[in-house]
Amino acid sequence: MQRLLLLGTGGIATHHLEEFAAVPECEFVACADAAPGRAAAFAKKHGIANAFDSLDEAIAWGEFDAAVNATPDGVHMETTLALLAAGKHVFCEKPLAQNYPDAMRMVEAAESAGLINMVNLTYRNSPALQQARQMVAEGRIGALRHVNAEYLQSWLVGKYWGDWRTDEKWLWRLSRGHGSTGVLGDVGVHILDFATYCAGEDMASLYADLAVFAKAEGDRIGDYALDANDSIVITGRMASGALATVTATRYATGHANDLGLTLSGTEGAIRVETDGKVSKLSACLGGDVDENRWRTVETPPVKRNARRFADALISGRNGDPSFRRAAEIQKLIDAAFESGEKGRPVAIG
Repeated sequence: MQRLLLLGTGGIATHHLEEFAAVPECEFVACADAAPGRAAAFAKKHGIANAFDSLDEAIAWGEFDAAVNATPDGVHMETTLALLAAGKHVFCEKPLAQNYPDAMRMVEAAESAGLINMVNLTYRNSPALQQARQMVAEGRIGALRHVNAEYLQSWLVGKYWGDWRTDEKWLWRLSRGHGSTGVLGDVGVHILDFATYCAGEDMASLYADLAVFAKAEGDRIGDYALDANDSIVITGRMASGALATVTATRYATGHANDLGLTLSGTEGAIRVETDGKVSKLSACLGGDVDENRWRTVETPPVKRNARRFADALISGRNGDPSFRRAAEIQKLIDAAFESGEKGRPVAIG
């Protein structure tokens, strides 16, 4: 049995409980949170045997094999490095770090210690995405010519998930001072992985436009300065020369949580759609190209991230998406920030 520590008991923590509940080889034996009493309350509610008010206390106790790092973005690096130094495997929430150099520190620490390291890029759980990647690799759409990816949310418009004005789990995502890198770091990381993973190639250059919109008087609510980007549009070139457009926004009215990806090539196209729960794959191939006809493609089940992390722990062979893969996505995010600040395209080194 793989003994797990749940580090951070905020909103995403329950998701991890649910995901690992489907993995019989893993068990949460403890949780930890820096807010006094929060871990104890979470542990009591969910039947977790041990609770700690700090990571240091949990590491001193030490009776766990691996940690699920569900802390806020801004402390991923310091908490993960502490876990790795203690010899613990880590399954970290995204984004891995707040910049590429910090992400590479985590990569190097994990790899030099020979520890299992994975990042919870949740849309890798999509059967449609995995099947689309295979079809592209098989050459089903021919040479890639255009990638169009979008991540659409509407929680700055509607209250489907609650009121962002009064709920700290949303407010912190709008404030750089609370560790947020905006929609680019929060969900842009997903759509950039979504697009490049499925295409089977990286971006060679990009131009990014990042927007912060006025949302409250003085651009502040209490302790939260509302200064993190709300919407982004990225145009770029893939390594093959194909064009790419990537959009992410929290102002897409009518879309709770919708991802879309279309890959168009010289011999056909495929389209992936998902809301994070249900995914759909369709294709326009062969004789359908002349008729502009799209057909639904059946997708077999795939292993979810939690299952792949457990398999990596059991086998001792690192799984995917790894820290190194997440660092490569962070490089794209850094380039997008640089492009937005300089107002010009940026080559991906």
